[in-house]
Amino acid sequence: MIIVVDDPDDPRFAQFRLNERGLASRAEKRDDAGAGMFLAEGDLVVERALDAGCVPVAALVDADRVPEVAHRFEAPVYAGGTQIRKVISGLGMPQAIIALFERPGRPSVAELAARCRRLVVLEAVDNPANVGAIIRNAAGLGWDGLILDHTSADPLARRSLRVAMGTAFALPHARTMNLATELAQLDGFELYGMTPNPEARDLDTVVAGERVAALIGSERAGLTDELLALATPVRIPMAAGVDSLNAAAASAITCWALR
Repeated sequence: MIIVVDDPDDPRFAQFRLNERGLASRAEKRDDAGAGMFLAEGDLVVERALDAGCVPVAALVDADRVPEVAHRFEAPVYAGGTQIRKVISGLGMPQAIIALFERPGRPSVAELAARCRRLVVLEAVDNPANVGAIIRNAAGLGWDGLILDHTSADPLARRSLRVAMGTAFALPHARTMNLATELAQLDGFELYGMTPNPEARDLDTVVAGERVAALIGSERAGLTDELLALATPVRIPMAAGVDSLNAAAASAITCWALR
């Protein structure tokens, strides 16, 4: 049932105003069992969250153009006009639907690796837009898992999901506070560490094996020495005067080359 509300201060809207920390605390984001909530924007992202089995909490929709996906909700669906949804969502041009979901559980690194052949590994990639773009690249190019250290941005953050267009639900991820230790224990994976170091091996000379993990680090500092020591250093050949690409662009090229 659609519940029309015309007061932006209605207490039922308070949940849609929560920031990232309000949706999920640091401890909740580290909980592999699933804790806290995430917010999905737009009918495509919301539909993909539902298709993936995510449990809805509530939705806010355009009263004049209720998206079809809203009728799938077994949770409260509130409707308001554009001005109300602008105030509530904080967006200049609010989506026809925004929805809150319970954060799902996720596998451990070992559990994820056991069922994957191609893994993207992120260290200190703290920009949610970059994480979202990397997820979309990896999912689109047929990779089947993502591992992040605890300093990388949340794949279920509002901006990550928006940039990834909901593909985060098709690319399972694991998070760890001990990335180097976990990677050292991976069985049967070739590890390739992306670096601008001119002494590294050119990416286009790599013949990828059956199981591959591509390691991508911070745009500022790159991968730590600890992670590079575990991997074969690999570089994308660049034109003179340019040392590297944006992490998201580099991930697309890497995922294509090592697919």
